[in-house]
Amino acid sequence: MEITTEMIKELRAESGAGVLNCRKALEQANGDFQQAVDYLREKGLATAAKRADREVSEGMLELYSHGGGRVGVMVEVNCETDFVARSEAFRTLAHEIALQIAAASPRYIKEEDIPADVLESQAEKARAQARDEGKAEDLLDRIAEGQLEKFKDETCLLRQPYLRDENITVQQLVLQNIAAISENIVIRRFQRWELGEVLSE
Repeated sequence: MEITTEMIKELRAESGAGVLNCRKALEQANGDFQQAVDYLREKGLATAAKRADREVSEGMLELYSHGGGRVGVMVEVNCETDFVARSEAFRTLAHEIALQIAAASPRYIKEEDIPADVLESQAEKARAQARDEGKAEDLLDRIAEGQLEKFKDETCLLRQPYLRDENITVQQLVLQNIAAISENIVIRRFQRWELGEVLSE
């Protein structure tokens, strides 16, 4: 099948990959658009995985205020070089992450950041609720496990569905950018404030 410029443009708009990579993906997929997208995604994830150990000491602090100053976010996103830190693509990613934090109120970056006592408390709550609903005792652990996964999806930034495309997670968004930018990228830390919120001790 002939790969046209229009097909390459369309794939490039969808994936953000370079022209040559889009052409190669379409050739590999014999012109099938969805297969080409999947191919690029897999290739990007593999490339990103190889970069995961590289040191990240550059980057930026993104500040974002939402709702006329009702919600404020500060997030530190790191990359490998100052050159990439100043790039439009990297700054756009940092801004998108700040928007995500403002909109979705995560409490942690990744699931490893959740304290063990919080996980145990959530599991116990799920077991107690299932017990109150009359669920069988031998099902309680499985129910609690399902509730914990849901809790992680809601409270861990990297596991949340990306607000502009719910088909991917924030983790996948970061991996796509690692593949496109060709540097390791890490969300180091964030803080979210909401006007009038009760501060925990």
